[in-house]
Amino acid sequence: MIENHKQPETAVLVALVTQKQSAEKTQEYLDELAFLAQTLGVITVKSFIQKLDQPDTRTYVGKGKLEEIRTFVIDNPVDMVIFDDDLKPSQVRNLEAAFTDVKVLDRSLLILDIFAMRAQTAQSKLQVELAQYQYMYPRLTRMWTHLSRMKAGVGTRGPGEKELETDRRIVQDRIAFLKEKLEKIDKQSYTRRKERDRLVRVSLVGYTNVGKSTLMRTLAKVEVFAENKLFATVDSTVRKVVLGNIPFLLTDTVGFIRKLPTTLVEAFKSTLDEVREADILLHVVDVSHPSFEEHIGIVNDILTEIGVGGPAGEKPTVLVFNKIDQFEPRDEWMHQEDDFDDDLPVAIRKQTALDYLKKTYLTQKAEHVVFISAETRENIEELRNLLYAMVKEKHYAIYPNWLEVPLGNWAEETDDTGNFGK
Repeated sequence: MIENHKQPETAVLVALVTQKQSAEKTQEYLDELAFLAQTLGVITVKSFIQKLDQPDTRTYVGKGKLEEIRTFVIDNPVDMVIFDDDLKPSQVRNLEAAFTDVKVLDRSLLILDIFAMRAQTAQSKLQVELAQYQYMYPRLTRMWTHLSRMKAGVGTRGPGEKELETDRRIVQDRIAFLKEKLEKIDKQSYTRRKERDRLVRVSLVGYTNVGKSTLMRTLAKVEVFAENKLFATVDSTVRKVVLGNIPFLLTDTVGFIRKLPTTLVEAFKSTLDEVREADILLHVVDVSHPSFEEHIGIVNDILTEIGVGGPAGEKPTVLVFNKIDQFEPRDEWMHQEDDFDDDLPVAIRKQTALDYLKKTYLTQKAEHVVFISAETRENIEELRNLLYAMVKEKHYAIYPNWLEVPLGNWAEETDDTGNFGK
């Protein structure tokens, strides 16, 4: 019999402790890197950490650590070595020479592979392909001569032209072709968005795997893909929602992550126009994550980069702290430890955590702050009421004579067929 079951690939992870990155942060980044690998079905068998002032210009790690990793790879079944930072082209060549028959990847390439796996629409597939070629171009060596050629036949290669130069020209042609195609799609997307200008637009933004898709499923009463993996959603999803008698559009967008490849941000800028042109942002945060505050800063930085955050692009924003059902009060925050006894029933602990969070400094993080659990629907009503008030204000600016009715039971008043009226 022929065995058709494919064995999962294995990997070792490599990271550095530097002057700019503590040991605790390095370990946290490695845990996230392992989660990224797991999303692709790759099993992490070992992690290597070295303390250096800065990465080695030739091989990222020092000679001794490189030999230690190489020895482990030779003695164990390892398919790839994944580095937590972006590798320079020269580093990639040197590391590939050191690890023969083993793939060498960096964090950006791993994220690009996940995006390629998750992309569903024609636009997102083209965006990911563009980012891959832009990442690939400065790293081209003779090893890339397997690339399929856009042009072939007599006259396509000049006298004495090398294989590497040909590959570079092929990649340049492909990048130009993809950019042109994406510009056409972007014009079509812009036309569709302009047709929706008569409705208030609300966009979900946040770090990856914070529960944006789950929250959209809760608010919009529709089935959207949600999974406990990084970048479960790559394509933007737009749904019409009605609260009371006020209709609006709710958009779920791609999640962000630390060290997000710049080529990917650039390629997805047209998709992120949904965020740029939104009237209201719901910034979703996983409050149970130990580094949620860093996640907030990363998201804000990327929003500023695409022209949404900062003084120039300030939008009405609700900071939605999600996953309060998984939240554990921190020792440094607690004033009355007896209130959080581990022996308390779970339901009481959940309610206590909500009350506790409302008394912390997190309520001062933004003008509008809400604590919820999208999974268990805890405190969702507070978010609905706040969102209703903000959407209504924007909606009445468009339709001053709109007939107002009480919010009531929003679930019963939402028309799942998408029909609504005054």
